[in-house]
Amino acid sequence: RPDLAAALRELRAQYEALAARNLQAAEDWYRARCARLHERAARSQEAVRASRREAGECRRQLQARLVEMESLRGAHQSLERQLQELEERHNAEAAGLQDTIGQLEDDLRNTKNEMARHLREYQDLLNVKMALDIEIAAYRKLLEGEETLFNMGSGGLPSLNSLPSPTYSFQPRSFSSSA
Repeated sequence: RPDLAAALRELRAQYEALAARNLQAAEDWYRARCARLHERAARSQEAVRASRREAGECRRQLQARLVEMESLRGAHQSLERQLQELEERHNAEAAGLQDTIGQLEDDLRNTKNEMARHLREYQDLLNVKMALDIEIAAYRKLLEGEETLFNMGSGGLPSLNSLPSPTYSFQPRSFSSSA
């Protein structure tokens, strides 16, 4: 009879050696797998930290942009108010200038009317002066004719002839209007 016990021991030794190799291979695979997972976890943790840092930086930039945006919004509103104030001031000045132009046009129209009235008055006075000058000239001719007749008719009165002949002069008065 073959030695069954020795064959079983040998078989058992082979199975134990195979089991030990399989166990060793499983442990090596497990360690390698764990090492890769640890390495992947470390990379993932580093990536998470980098992402957190980047997210923090993005938050800080966002906050800075929000503050800058609020500042620019305030500046924009201030400039809008200044523009509105300038437009209102410009419109008020333009209205004032239009009023002044209207007043000046009214003054100019009144002055022209007054000048036309003064010119008519001057023409009327000039016509009156011319009429008076003509009348004075006519009276002067009449007086000279009378004087000549008087001198011719009264030869015996030498004392009257010695009187100087009267001369008439017209001094125009200046008229002032109370307008």
